Amino acid sequence: MKIMDMVELSCAGSRASISLQGAELRSWTAGSASLIWDPDPAIWGETAPILFPVVGWTRGGQVRAGGRSYPLGLHGFARDMAFRVASAAADQVALTLASDDSTRRQFPFEFRLTVDYRLRPRALVAALRVENCGSVPLPYACGLHPGFRWPFAGGDRRDYSIRFGSNECAEVPEISEKGLFLPSLRRVPLEGRSLALTPELFAREALCFLNARSRSLRFEHKSGAAISVAATNFPHFALWAKPEAFFLSIECWTGHGDPDGFAGDLFAKPSMRVLEPGACGHHLVEYGFESPTV
Repeated sequence: MKIMDMVELSCAGSRASISLQGAELRSWTAGSASLIWDPDPAIWGETAPILFPVVGWTRGGQVRAGGRSYPLGLHGFARDMAFRVASAAADQVALTLASDDSTRRQFPFEFRLTVDYRLRPRALVAALRVENCGSVPLPYACGLHPGFRWPFAGGDRRDYSIRFGSNECAEVPEISEKGLFLPSLRRVPLEGRSLALTPELFAREALCFLNARSRSLRFEHKSGAAISVAATNFPHFALWAKPEAFFLSIECWTGHGDPDGFAGDLFAKPSMRVLEPGACGHHLVEYGFESPTV
């Protein structure tokens, strides 16, 4: 383990790098397989941002609480904040972010967010803990947003698919040019549990499977290599890519972007969680890697 601006984890041939800036997973290697994409600032300069205290776009880049408006945009502010190390070992690190004057200017609530990473030989566990440190209820949403290499096992991007743990609806919400959820739906080429992946599939924004039946999915290559994602206390999955880029982001969310026209406060915002004073919310995702050759 090495702590400076980055934390380096290792376990039985697996390695991971986590930045203190945003508690962001910057790399994950299982054996010889490098699984997180190399960021390109001209396309997407991030690798795996932590989403908090909102997920998705907010209407006009504003949220409302207590009769006031606050500037809080896409996916909140956690990804832009410096976290501190709470505990660390060779294969584990816990990073924390607490409310302060800068967060209160965007989100007038007292909180502590802990991001815990645990590396295993062919797995990585990421857990979020949200604590209400104030005297009033705390509304929040959180999410994990890793961008995986696509392709991660060679071949063409069209050789890959998503296989859900259960049958899912083949219609997903349309998303406006401003990132807001529209009432209309669009069909995706989902057959039972399998979604064939193509770059063109993402020409009209992310595919958001809200209140998914599945608690897990697999990002599969036709060879049998796969990245698995198993979510606990995350009801929504989203798939996002840019057609010209070589990544697929598999996102786990508790909340989602504002509906078009939404003008309510944070407590009325769809799919927000609310914690009473002193209460905690726990959310976890386990990522695994399987390969015939690694």
